[in-house]
Amino acid sequence: MSYKWIGAILVIAGCGGFGFSLAANHRREEAALRQILRMLKFMQCELRYRLTPLPELCRQAAGEVGGQLRDVMQYLAVELERREKCDAAACMRAAVARSSGIPRSVRRLLMQLGRSIGRFDLNGQLEGLDEVCRACRAELKELNHNRDNRLRSYQTLGLCAGAALAILFL
Repeated sequence: MSYKWIGAILVIAGCGGFGFSLAANHRREEAALRQILRMLKFMQCELRYRLTPLPELCRQAAGEVGGQLRDVMQYLAVELERREKCDAAACMRAAVARSSGIPRSVRRLLMQLGRSIGRFDLNGQLEGLDEVCRACRAELKELNHNRDNRLRSYQTLGLCAGAALAILFL
């Protein structure tokens, strides 16, 4: 087998892998948004019915979700207990900065969550959590719009771009 053909196969595989990577990132972002919604519902119930203190609430919310969000919420609980930062928004900023690989839309929602918790009275916090839920649902709705077509397009475009480059190089 000639080096040209090996190169062509590698180019097609690389471009196809990039397309599949874009599709996987889309799925990961969607899963993270669903986790945030579940976490927000849990936090609302805890605040509404049990009046759980904020560090303990963050620790319990970390138990409700997994992956990167769990790490963010656990670190937020630690930051809130240490009280080195002046408010929950600064603690959330530090917690999000410590976690890498979180999608941009999820970061924005977490920052919005940090601005709404621990700053107002109970009703204000619940309204803030409702607002974050609405923003999360809107983001999820936007991601789900033509989801299947978009994911197939990412994968197909990756493979086609690789094939086009391989033809050019041959």
